[in-house]
Amino acid sequence: MASADSLKIHELCKVSPPSASNFSLPLTFSDLLWMRFHPVERLFFYSLPQLDSDSDPSFFFHSLIPKLKHSLSLTLKHFLPLAGNIVWPSNSQKPIFKFTPGDGVSLVIAESDADFYRLSGNSPIEALKSRPLVPHLDSSDSICSVISLQITLFPNRGFCIGISCHHAALDGKSTIMFMKAWAYLCQNGAESPSLLPGLEPFFDRDVIKGPDGLDALLINQWKELANLMDPSNMNQRSLKIFSSVPPVLDQSLRATFELTRSDLEKIKNTVLAMWDDIENGEESFPSKPQTLSTFVVTCAYVLICIVKAMKATQNNNGKFVFGYTVDCRSRLEPPVPDNYFGNCVSTCIVDVQQEEFTMENGLIIVAKKIYSKVKKLDKAVLDGMDSMIPLWISLISKGVHGIGVAGSTRFGVYRTDFGWGRPIKVEITSIDRGLSMALAESRDGSGGIAIGLVQNKNAMNAFATVFCEGLESL
Repeated sequence: MASADSLKIHELCKVSPPSASNFSLPLTFSDLLWMRFHPVERLFFYSLPQLDSDSDPSFFFHSLIPKLKHSLSLTLKHFLPLAGNIVWPSNSQKPIFKFTPGDGVSLVIAESDADFYRLSGNSPIEALKSRPLVPHLDSSDSICSVISLQITLFPNRGFCIGISCHHAALDGKSTIMFMKAWAYLCQNGAESPSLLPGLEPFFDRDVIKGPDGLDALLINQWKELANLMDPSNMNQRSLKIFSSVPPVLDQSLRATFELTRSDLEKIKNTVLAMWDDIENGEESFPSKPQTLSTFVVTCAYVLICIVKAMKATQNNNGKFVFGYTVDCRSRLEPPVPDNYFGNCVSTCIVDVQQEEFTMENGLIIVAKKIYSKVKKLDKAVLDGMDSMIPLWISLISKGVHGIGVAGSTRFGVYRTDFGWGRPIKVEITSIDRGLSMALAESRDGSGGIAIGLVQNKNAMNAFATVFCEGLESL
């Protein structure tokens, strides 16, 4: 565990939007799917300006922090649900977002003596080292914060902005929209309180049309899951985030791997060249496409590397499922505006047997399976949402290994510039709560992909070997 004196708290405050009125929003079925899921936690690392006067700690506390606070307040006026809470009124059948004047976002101002360059680098580092930079998100049976923030100084090196988000409040796309809006207002000053059209959130819940009764069904499923986990808790309307999925930090490493544009093209060409030659029993696959998405080939390649590394170090021989979320905004009918704020995602599950990952042509089989699932989404993106929570329960009870995806290469996280330059690293810290890969575009804009992982030391070392050797053999 990190030493107690490695992080010094300078201030704990609440930032509220200026002159805002009461505001409330219902949760949709897409929000309710994540109602008691663990928060999504991100860290944005920034270098301090190179001028001597600007890299001094006094610049951070007397110039940078006031500017970040003021622009955050202005941003929250556009994003009122984030300044409020999730509550469950006695007269409501489901929880709602509620903002009342005086509400605000918890903000911690801290200072760390940890190694900034190691934390913001790609090389393996103890997973627990990131945890002191992540703000706590308050959650109880009756009320939950929507987001919390922490800004941490690394003297004469840089600073980090950490954000914890309640998953029922916003998906990844909405989170990054908020961060970019905050960065835009910070960079452009108080004289420009308006936002660019693409950063102005759209809150109308009427555009989200789901099957009748899905809201009530999802709420009941969460109640059933809560009863299974804690039969003694009789609160059927609890909002408290499940604490049963803590970070897996013991002997775990965090690292980032990259696939260049050239690597991605080689993987695509390899899969397409053998598409028609590889069958998988009686399972039918779509006809060979003209090309494959970066998402498909990245996930397929990383998945086979993860499973091979696990088999080599942990002797895992069971079944695996690959789960990922898909943005539904453009897939719903009618389409939902691109700046819709909240959750507008569905979850997809791809079943893969362990031997399919590790066989000689495993890359092609896994890529074809992922592609097949993606193709089906174009016609029925909401199919299976009503059974997703029971499916999670069933898979866990059977000991099936789940591998997930967080983030997206389409979010453009490295364009989040508050006025002191783009981030040098963006990390999804919460992947340490399970076996997941975090995806983002390469920082240099070259068209590559950055993949974040958290694994135990032996599995991480094995993964690095399999990852590099696999690319050399393509």
